[in-house]
Amino acid sequence: MITSSSLTTDTPAETTQARHKTTLLLGWVFGIASSLAGGMVTPLARGVIVGGMAPSTLLFLRLLLATALLGGTLALIAPRRLKLTRRGLGVMAVVGILAGFEISTFFWSLAYVDASTSSIIKSVQPLVVLLLLTFGGERITGRHLSRLLLSMVGIYLLVGLGGKIDPFGAFLIGLSLIFYGLQLVQIQWWLKEYDTWTTAFYLTAFMTVIVGGWWTTQGAPWVAPTLGEWTVILVLAVVGTYFARLALFAAIARIGSGQIALLWPVQTLTAIVLAVIFLQERLTPIQWLGGALVLAGTFLALPGIRLRRLRRLPQ
Repeated sequence: MITSSSLTTDTPAETTQARHKTTLLLGWVFGIASSLAGGMVTPLARGVIVGGMAPSTLLFLRLLLATALLGGTLALIAPRRLKLTRRGLGVMAVVGILAGFEISTFFWSLAYVDASTSSIIKSVQPLVVLLLLTFGGERITGRHLSRLLLSMVGIYLLVGLGGKIDPFGAFLIGLSLIFYGLQLVQIQWWLKEYDTWTTAFYLTAFMTVIVGGWWTTQGAPWVAPTLGEWTVILVLAVVGTYFARLALFAAIARIGSGQIALLWPVQTLTAIVLAVIFLQERLTPIQWLGGALVLAGTFLALPGIRLRRLRRLPQ
């Protein structure tokens, strides 16, 4: 016979802990999904750009379509989420402008640097984010510096001693590292309170404005895309932007920017595999050694960024 005293129920603390675990799990799932989707972008974009399409044209069409999809979805299912305070709009503008510069510099670099090489260089991103998070309370230790040194040696082997990397292309990737790191920590510090859909729409819209300006300053190059190019643009817009950014912001809201940065190797390895398979890109043995050192430095940084240390800057 079952009595009321034999029935067990979760205590409030247990319920809170279970919800916390679910939140973290969802955060990692969203983060991995975003990384996999993002890993498709570099090899697909590189293939189209090498084929003759202007980087600014490809990026502008991609973001314009993604912005229309995000805005249209919000207008249909939750138009109230399009409303922002003046402060909210200002914060979105700042972060969106950073994001616009980041994606412009990276896409521009693909005209000079192979997809696999650029992806490996970008895998140093977690360390850049770690350095920027010092302004939010993260302490830099000797181990952090040793990991940074390991990555720097790897990049030298990759692009210097063993590489045939165009210096201007490497410079553009460096700029994109800084801009992306700034964007990621600003999302953590300033945008965590905003709805994922709202953040995705406004940041993508401001990115589109910046990229549109870049496209215009380059003379608004236009050659009607082929069917294959339109297919790539559609995939980049829907999977690489619409889905990837929604998943990214949902992940940041649950586990933080520092943890998301640690997933960069997933994106790097996805990009390298696709570049080798579809673009027939090859690295020299010394470049593989450099890439291995960069990835090793990234993986060694896994214990280095702790979510509990992240603090929101004063409002």
